[in-house]
Amino acid sequence: MVSEPPLPEPPAVPAPVELRASDADRERIADILRDALAEGRLQLVEFESRLEDAHSARTHAELDQLVYDLPVHVQPAAAVVPADDRIGGLPTSGTGIAIMGGFERKGVWTIARRFTATAFWGGGKIDLREANFEAPVTVIRAFAVMGGISVIVPPEVDLEVRGVGIMGGFDHSATGIGTPGAPRVVVTGFSFWGGVEVERKVTKAERRRLKAERKARRELDDPEQ
Repeated sequence: MVSEPPLPEPPAVPAPVELRASDADRERIADILRDALAEGRLQLVEFESRLEDAHSARTHAELDQLVYDLPVHVQPAAAVVPADDRIGGLPTSGTGIAIMGGFERKGVWTIARRFTATAFWGGGKIDLREANFEAPVTVIRAFAVMGGISVIVPPEVDLEVRGVGIMGGFDHSATGIGTPGAPRVVVTGFSFWGGVEVERKVTKAERRRLKAERKARRELDDPEQ
């Protein structure tokens, strides 16, 4: 009697952590890292390093290692705050380059969650007063070499400036906490023989409204004026 040949062994199934990561998996980890930056759990340097590793990760194990010390399964505190209607949507710009020239981003536009601005013998302007934001946390990397970059944010935005000036200036004076639920902007980078100016301003329409309110208040206080 001829015995039947043994059945072939089934291929080994990789453990979940060994499975290949998808773009959606990488973006999920990136969102966790952004929340951690917004909550102050990560410093900007560590955030940028982990974010770069997340984008290049190939397996779930590599991704899990990037958030092992973060509250992955806990709802972020910012989620309980009503969403700002400026947050969300596809970015319309993620870079600004001025080489012996200039660039300007102003009016109604959507800034990418990571925006890189470079000015070399030129100048650039990033005006966020009427802008929308792709994500709750926006990181602007500004590099000014023998040139200048101006960043304008509305008063309610949560702003942190971390850039360095080398034989130049990097203005930190506008750093401060914004209103709950407003976008958070982090400005980093460096200036060399140049300058990066960061300031808070209201829009022209808001300035007119405030002026009208002050005038109306004065008229109420002094009807004979």
